[in-house]
Amino acid sequence: METADLLERCYPGRRAELKRDIFRKALKLFNEQGIEATTIEMIRAECDTSVGAIYHHFGNKEGLVAGLFFTALDDQAQLRDSYLADADTTRAGIYALVHSYVDWVDNQPEWARFQYHARFAVTKGPFKDELATRNKTRNRQLWEWLSAPQRGDELKGVPAELMLSLIIGQAESYCRTWLSGRVKGRPTVYRDVLAEAAWRSISSGEVCN
Repeated sequence: METADLLERCYPGRRAELKRDIFRKALKLFNEQGIEATTIEMIRAECDTSVGAIYHHFGNKEGLVAGLFFTALDDQAQLRDSYLADADTTRAGIYALVHSYVDWVDNQPEWARFQYHARFAVTKGPFKDELATRNKTRNRQLWEWLSAPQRGDELKGVPAELMLSLIIGQAESYCRTWLSGRVKGRPTVYRDVLAEAAWRSISSGEVCN
């Protein structure tokens, strides 16, 4: 799945063609030049469009950064939910969460790289409230699955606020290291190892002991 496929999946049709092009060029510039150093004028020049067209779609640079960030999160969550829907046990569900995270980063490295870099800017910027609202909506299915009665005994020792860090934390750490070029092995090579580590970290019932 390349960048174009992600954008065409999230914003299909001819009417969204300019928006996809702006997103594509902005993503490349943000990753190459850095978010702070990239200007709307630089993006305009790459897209061969007007500043007004960019502002029409996104309002300002912060809106463009947030739009890219939300698009990445939504696509990532869609893959996660599709994997989770096939899980018939708690262990299978934990594996599904880690596998979906690793597979998405492995398939979308440029989006993942941007997502890591942009997280602070979005969580502290003018779109932080919208992010919080979107996160609640996006993660509803996940929390319903994690809090289902049949998982009560297996996950009872894990505080809710710690749950996702224990499940995804090790996979996220490795993916960041891979994206920075400090390790060569693709994340998918270790997806089962990371999934099993996540399962062991929450299934003992001794997290709070």
